[in-house]
Amino acid sequence: MSCAAAWIDPPTMAHSRHTTKVFDSDLQELARVVAEMGGLAERQIAEAIEALTTRDSGRALRIVAADATIDAMQRNIEARAVETIARRQPVAGDLRQIIGILRIANEIERIGDLAKNIGKRIVAMNGEDMPRRSMRGVNHMAALMLTQLRDVLDSFACRDVAKAVEVWTRDQDIDRLCTSLSQEFLAYMMEKSVAMSFGAHLMFCTKNLERMGDHATNIAEAVHYMVKGETLLRERPKADFTSMLTVSIGRNMTRSGGSCVYREPVP
Repeated sequence: MSCAAAWIDPPTMAHSRHTTKVFDSDLQELARVVAEMGGLAERQIAEAIEALTTRDSGRALRIVAADATIDAMQRNIEARAVETIARRQPVAGDLRQIIGILRIANEIERIGDLAKNIGKRIVAMNGEDMPRRSMRGVNHMAALMLTQLRDVLDSFACRDVAKAVEVWTRDQDIDRLCTSLSQEFLAYMMEKSVAMSFGAHLMFCTKNLERMGDHATNIAEAVHYMVKGETLLRERPKADFTSMLTVSIGRNMTRSGGSCVYREPVP
């Protein structure tokens, strides 16, 4: 036996392998809870759009109440991650995995908040009707957003950077649709002044969906960081021009004797 070989203590090597195995188990459990949390967020979005389509206030209230579960899961993931860092003291790539998981859990929690906000606005709409064409547009936008979320969660589960970047790039499709729908809702509000409050709620619902898409792209960036160890350096493609509608809305409403201020939705 060489001096080098004699110096390596077999029990120490065994302990190192055990520590790595335990850390991997911790990571797998964290990833499992993140996946469960993501699945719940998907269901919340689908329920919110169904409630919006049917103007079901009871269903909307259940969506609002269910957000507490997503919040609790996010806090649980955060607590477990902190405990894992304290006990295992990971470095380099291992630490990057935990940081990425924390970022993704936070983004999913924000998506849940936005679904809750849609639920609140459905209740505020108080059963008012909307043009079927407009609802088709909202449904289409929700379908795109759900596809984004499912794909980015798959990219996380498989550590698929290419899929994550694809989601990151596709976000501009949701942006364009958000701008188009906002213009349509504005025209509807101008034609029917009695629909002012309803139209505003609907615009905020579409903006919530657009913001969900942004959070999905943030998850894609986190996956890229976890796998590559670096952030996406190029600027994210954006096609959301709803901010430019603010001036038009303000001018049009001023001429008609009213006012309308378009602000970022707050869950």
